[in-house]
Amino acid sequence: MKKINALISMLVMAFALSLTAFGQVKITPMNIKQRTLPNGLRVVSLQDNSSPTVSIHVWYNVGSKDDPEGRSGFAHMFEHMMFKSTKNMKSETFDRLTEDVGGYNNASTWDDFTNYYEVVPSNYLETLLWAEAERMVNLNVDEATFASERDVVKEEFRQRILANPYGMLFGQHIDKLSFTTHPYKRPGIGNLDELQAATVADANSFYKMYYRPDNAVLIVVGDFEQAQFDAWTDKYFGRIPQNRMAIPRVTAVEPDRTEEKRHLMTAPNVPFPAVAITYLAPPSKDADVPALKIAETILAGGESSRLYQELVYKQQIAQEAAFTADIRVDRGLLYFYTIASEGKTAEELEKSLLAELKRIQTTPVTAKELAKAKNQLITKTLQEREQNDGKAIAIERAITYNGDANAVNTDIQKLQAVTASDVQRVMKKYFTDKNRVVIYYQNGGDDESKK
Repeated sequence: MKKINALISMLVMAFALSLTAFGQVKITPMNIKQRTLPNGLRVVSLQDNSSPTVSIHVWYNVGSKDDPEGRSGFAHMFEHMMFKSTKNMKSETFDRLTEDVGGYNNASTWDDFTNYYEVVPSNYLETLLWAEAERMVNLNVDEATFASERDVVKEEFRQRILANPYGMLFGQHIDKLSFTTHPYKRPGIGNLDELQAATVADANSFYKMYYRPDNAVLIVVGDFEQAQFDAWTDKYFGRIPQNRMAIPRVTAVEPDRTEEKRHLMTAPNVPFPAVAITYLAPPSKDADVPALKIAETILAGGESSRLYQELVYKQQIAQEAAFTADIRVDRGLLYFYTIASEGKTAEELEKSLLAELKRIQTTPVTAKELAKAKNQLITKTLQEREQNDGKAIAIERAITYNGDANAVNTDIQKLQAVTASDVQRVMKKYFTDKNRVVIYYQNGGDDESKK
């Protein structure tokens, strides 16, 4: 294992050196096939017979931003429902169809989409296509199952949000206090009151509205023959009838901020103060996104990054300091956050964060920093795409954030094209005093009223 890890490290280093020396690395484009069935299902496939495995993703154009009014957390809760029984499958069948043959399955709910995926030996592809088509159209949404899964999600909320000292900051306050209009302000995990208010009738309505072929993309990557895969897709998905109901779409636009806003939030179990400073980001298709990703890596890409070196290592005022470019389909967030070391204050944290922001705005990043950030991002991207599921994920994200599966073949080139002046420009453009929300989060004893 040590020899293998050493070899991987050498290859990564060789790639990094070649990128630094020549500025560009040639990437063989993915030979993606696309078609649309008569019922509206989009099918994206990438044949790769180098290993006898296959990754199956079913992507639905529904996420937590589509939660019904007064039902935050609903899309996430419904994700759990999709693993229960259907007309022709018992509950937890997906575990048996995947884990019992050496594969795995899972799902996740994001702000802009929900995905379900499996990785299995390729001779089980037909079975999984049948199973995914089955739960797309024949899910049993009954009172007992709904109540059970709602309780599971409520317990998840208690563990992730309430029990975690910083759960309310990252799982609730940042979104709620950063957005005024867009439904992104409703955290994807929801809250206990709105989860409890949800009904099985809400679940049935949600299922019929969003879980349908014309609101989905089937993505399959791996070991198959194209003609056989197309035939199976037609056989199992093609027979699902088209749904002609109009799908409600989010049309709200988060307005520009006109002044800085500040909030003090407290909780009884916060050991050290924390600070989050948020700015509105551009939508995912914006040309500035690659430069923001480079800036994110320079500021927060590991222990050698600017924020860690300055706040954690040199000043020793923080135990954690980071910057996140949370890019979403609509305007997302760009935010700094830091958690204090013992005895340090929120005011000290904010001052140091803003000083680092000022430095990257006024002085161009060095050629070495720029090359290192590109090496980190591109190497990570290539490593993720070595596996079938990594390729499927990359295609899925391209569909979500660019509206085009083939965008996966140009994202690395866009990162390579970023210059030091691009980084400085975007940091000046989006990180203005008027575009700022500052959140102090600290211990408030037993005073729950300030949450």
